[in-house]
Amino acid sequence: MSAPDILTFGCRLNTYESEVMRGHAAGLADVVIVNTCAVTAEAERQARQAIRRAHRDRPEARIVVTGCAAQLDPARWGQLPGVVRVLGNEDKLRPESWSEAALSSGDAVSDIMAARETAAHLVTEFAGRSRAFVQVQQGCDHRCTFCIIPFGRGPSRSVPIGAVVEQVRALVRSGYREVVLTGVDITSYGSDLPGQPALGQLCRRLLALVPELERLRLSSLDPVEIDDDLWRLVESEPRLMPHLHLSLQAGSDMVLKRMKRRHLTEDAARVVERARRLRPGIGFGADLIAGFPTEDEALFAETLDFVRAHALPYLHVFPYSERPGTPAARMPAVPVAVRRERAARLRDAGAASAARFHEALIGQTLHVLLETPTGGHSEQFAPVRFDAEAGQPGQLVRARALSADASGVSAVLLDAVAPVAIPPVSA
Repeated sequence: MSAPDILTFGCRLNTYESEVMRGHAAGLADVVIVNTCAVTAEAERQARQAIRRAHRDRPEARIVVTGCAAQLDPARWGQLPGVVRVLGNEDKLRPESWSEAALSSGDAVSDIMAARETAAHLVTEFAGRSRAFVQVQQGCDHRCTFCIIPFGRGPSRSVPIGAVVEQVRALVRSGYREVVLTGVDITSYGSDLPGQPALGQLCRRLLALVPELERLRLSSLDPVEIDDDLWRLVESEPRLMPHLHLSLQAGSDMVLKRMKRRHLTEDAARVVERARRLRPGIGFGADLIAGFPTEDEALFAETLDFVRAHALPYLHVFPYSERPGTPAARMPAVPVAVRRERAARLRDAGAASAARFHEALIGQTLHVLLETPTGGHSEQFAPVRFDAEAGQPGQLVRARALSADASGVSAVLLDAVAPVAIPPVSA
């Protein structure tokens, strides 16, 4: 059966949605799907470059462009060479969008702000990946001054717990040992559902109803929305991985206020300290923006000091990128060269924290999900490398950390972890 080529840019939610599209578009020949991101101008540039390259390399291929950038400006993307159709973020997930007839029926970009619910999609395979992603939430009701994504994704809406459980159960039966819950703003999960179950309740019920799931991981969390159920799981549930990724954005209260974030630095500090108290050795990631408008050297130093003081090892650092139509794009800008230089300094601080974090793992036994025959990630999300083949991608192995640097841990294989027995499906 023919299968489309899919080029995915941006977040884990896009990765999940690309697999949904892969299933819907199976059987279509000579099709390239480009799933775009609109977080930064650089993400859009890379997608445009990929489209031009795809058309140059395969002039006969029909290119379909979708994702957040396409949702926001469909006409612009439809003018690129080789593009036969532009699909909005809701439209791309509908099976009827992927018939031969639909490919020649013109663009389909529905009003994303009118969306009020999000459908569950049964995905059982993630091409070339050892861990699986499950969408539990879509959209965002907040309006950070730098962010265009709410206008590409629409209002916040949640997938019912039962549908999430069904999806995870199917993935585990397909052989996945680790699942990542993802969305645009997953800590807002459940506010639109009957009974308003929070993210912690979803995780608690998921782990109880799918006991054969070995590892559960969460994507980016808002520091002020971590609920009590989730904190209890952080403390007591070994299948919830000891790794939290925070949507931090800055370590300066003034910058956070100008971003219209809902947390201040003391809120983020309390989260880090509480998590480390409840789960010693937990790994932390954080999203950070360097060179936000009005950020002077003193305000940047506050963010740099926060990263160093709280020893955050896994940073996703982005130089600020103007997004047309957002309030921040009208604020006094920091020179691009300064943004890049500050981003480099933040990455250096993160690397120093990572080196210390990895050194603390030396001598410990780590449970590593292999992504290649010679490497993978530990439960803390520390990169682990082996000198020889340790197993097959997707396998879970035990290893002892021997040495470390900023890039990860070198380890020796102890043995493979026996998979959890999965009961047969009832007739």
